[in-house]
Amino acid sequence: MVLALLKYGLSRRYPVREEIPRTPDLKNHYDVVIIGGGGHGVSLAYHLATKHGITNIAILEKGYLGGGNTARNTTVIRSNYITSQSIKFYAASMRLYESLANELDYNLMYSRRGQLTLSHSDGVSRALRLRADSGTFLGERNEILDRQQIKELVPSLNLDIEGRPILKGLWHPDAATARHDAVAWGYAIRACDRGVELHQKTQVTGLTVDRNKVTEVQTNRGNVSAGAVVQCVAGHSSVVAAMAGLRLPIRSFPLQAMVTHPVKPFLNPMVSSTALHCYISQSARGELVIGGGSDPYELYNTRSTLDMKESLAASALEMFPFIGDLKILRQWAGITDMTPDYSPVMGRSPLDNYWLDAGWGTWGFKSTPASGFYLAQAMAEDRVPEMIQPFRLDRFDTFDLVNEMGATAASH
Repeated sequence: MVLALLKYGLSRRYPVREEIPRTPDLKNHYDVVIIGGGGHGVSLAYHLATKHGITNIAILEKGYLGGGNTARNTTVIRSNYITSQSIKFYAASMRLYESLANELDYNLMYSRRGQLTLSHSDGVSRALRLRADSGTFLGERNEILDRQQIKELVPSLNLDIEGRPILKGLWHPDAATARHDAVAWGYAIRACDRGVELHQKTQVTGLTVDRNKVTEVQTNRGNVSAGAVVQCVAGHSSVVAAMAGLRLPIRSFPLQAMVTHPVKPFLNPMVSSTALHCYISQSARGELVIGGGSDPYELYNTRSTLDMKESLAASALEMFPFIGDLKILRQWAGITDMTPDYSPVMGRSPLDNYWLDAGWGTWGFKSTPASGFYLAQAMAEDRVPEMIQPFRLDRFDTFDLVNEMGATAASH
């Protein structure tokens, strides 16, 4: 990568190469049609093509590559969950992230930062101890910090918040961040190198079901048939599933965030508080990235609201009072698909050739590599791997839930 950059800089022509091929005409048939060109869709296409030799794939994206929830998250990567099923899955995703830039030959701006989750009560301290012990038992690095250790780790943090003093903290040193759009672009470029077709501005308008199979995918650019169809449409999972006659146990809520103008680096770890409904990290450019809990009502909208910004700003000031003069640079919202147990839905659907990648809530970005890896394996081998078996759709019929309600970085 360094030599390529040097060669480019010394060139007089400055050659421009289109890394993403222009959208081709739709063919009549594909072995696999992936609905959704976000991180999960292109990750799945990449793994199908590189690990299993399946390249006759069309990715259908109604907007532009990675322009949905992939572009609207706060880039946190972690594995400090509650259940063994989730810890194993997200830990596997973290391991894939660690080597992903080299694998894709694309700079993802991956940075291991560590995450500190704050406790303001004895009850939360016990819950954080449970998460720490659960992760440690499975080989993940977690520990409980006291007030002195927290002060040494984040000297600028206000420990004595009025009415909510900080008592303990869950420290997860392997947590990291990565550039969200770079992840989508890296996967898409390498998938397209192997013959996968990316169709941007191609909206799916309907699905034809016959004899328990999706036989045709209808789009604004024409209809195509497919051997298998997968939906990777975070934020609109229920809407697309309904086109196939499926009803998913998912409700969608906006999730807002914002960033400030850049300042000199002072915060290396990511800091979150479930009591204050707020988490903060500092980007490589010095911006403070501030997020919180989901909006309290269902809505398919990515607008930002003043009341949420005021709430986030107030909570951020409780933790770091000296940032009061910073100005908000930009704000946005994504759409989270929430399941009853706060865990995703992955694998088979009731239809024979229709696969699901849905219900990620606020955790879609951190699962991007693993979701593509294991779902590709399931489709290629026609057998759901043990790693994602717990996230099957019919767990809601058997009450075999994977409850992760208490593992959010900010309460939802």
